[in-house]
Amino acid sequence: MKRAVILGGGESGVGAAVLAKVQHFDTFLSDSGTLKESYRNDLQKWEIPFEEGGHSPEKILSADLVIKSPGIPETAPLVVRLKKQGTPVISEIEFAGYFDKAKKICITGSNGKTTTTSLIYYLLQNAGLNVGLGGNIGKSYAMQVATEQHDIYVLEISSFQLDGMYDFKADIAVLTNITPDHLDRYDHNFQNYINAKFRITRNMKPEDCFIFCSDDEVTIGELNKIVVQAKKLPFTQNGVVEEGAWLDDDTMRVRYEDDEFDILVRDLSLEGRHNVYNSMAAAITGKIMHIDNEAIRQSLTSFEGVEHRMEKVMTVGGVLYINDSKATNVNSTWYALESVQAPVVLILGGTDKGNDYAPIADLVKEKVKAIVCLGVDNRKIKDFFGKMVPVSETLSAEECVNKCAELAAPGDIVLLSPCCASFDLFKNYEDRGRQFKEAVRRL
Repeated sequence: MKRAVILGGGESGVGAAVLAKVQHFDTFLSDSGTLKESYRNDLQKWEIPFEEGGHSPEKILSADLVIKSPGIPETAPLVVRLKKQGTPVISEIEFAGYFDKAKKICITGSNGKTTTTSLIYYLLQNAGLNVGLGGNIGKSYAMQVATEQHDIYVLEISSFQLDGMYDFKADIAVLTNITPDHLDRYDHNFQNYINAKFRITRNMKPEDCFIFCSDDEVTIGELNKIVVQAKKLPFTQNGVVEEGAWLDDDTMRVRYEDDEFDILVRDLSLEGRHNVYNSMAAAITGKIMHIDNEAIRQSLTSFEGVEHRMEKVMTVGGVLYINDSKATNVNSTWYALESVQAPVVLILGGTDKGNDYAPIADLVKEKVKAIVCLGVDNRKIKDFFGKMVPVSETLSAEECVNKCAELAAPGDIVLLSPCCASFDLFKNYEDRGRQFKEAVRRL
């Protein structure tokens, strides 16, 4: 019996452990931290041995196969030792792909991937297809392969997950855009991050489809250097394409083979220029999947968006509070600022991932009346923006929201769009977003 060791006991790791058990591996899970009670219960229910609070090298180095959670870097000492001794170290997505014959629609990108993934899933569900949602969102893909049966999976895949993928193949791959992000994990080398994102096109064949934004210079620059076997379907707001999606004045048009679809931009449920791109990617996917135009239209006009992504919380004292906690990089915050019209009190801060704030400088000068930092170390933000606008510092969601309420006037927007990861003060961006919403409700 082959021995599979899973490193990391979160959603991804526990799902991989259950799948390994179902596939008759001698399975062991190891986590250096503390497991959530629900995950501990899952492992006990499936009778999977595990350890928490530290790794036992002798139990891990004896593995035939190691499935690594995406949060563990390639540079972790145990991972380095495993690779040195020739033990395959793969991602949960790669592992689940070994046992899954379903059609796979895979979405990656620096921004917009969660919204696009959720919108494609919503569209396919509305069309009555048997579809699962997984990857970097929702329930573990491996857990679904182990315990459910879907004809199609819509998978959001992060660069960290792509790093551990070798034989996995997408039938339809969507790349929303590439902007500098997670450079701390990629030796502060942007090309390493670009290479990771383009792994989504690995193993694709001519009958597969690659959907991408032709307005994104980084994507086009890379496509000019490499060979992608799949059929290329661009989407753009700056011209017309033969097949793919484009803007024709106030109308979004989509063409795939002999099939066409169009919709007025004002009818899309998601507002903002960036969401036109997300809607284009979803509509192209819908056409490839032979979904009829009425079903695509119904989904694009009724989709309600994603929690923590430009989520309108409530209006208090004439001030609208928006939760965009998922904006963990500069480009996300650029899109957020670009899409709002009223004066903004902007909440920035958290764990800096090697950010360059220059791309949002003009928007801050134009739209932001004050910045409130929500983070432990705010020196970089203060140094960069201090001469443009007043900058305050806070250390909790409640303190931050109270400070914003002081600074904002009726008609203003308080926007949590932090540019940074959340791990200095919060468990994750969801925790940050929920604490922010709770603090707003208490005003």
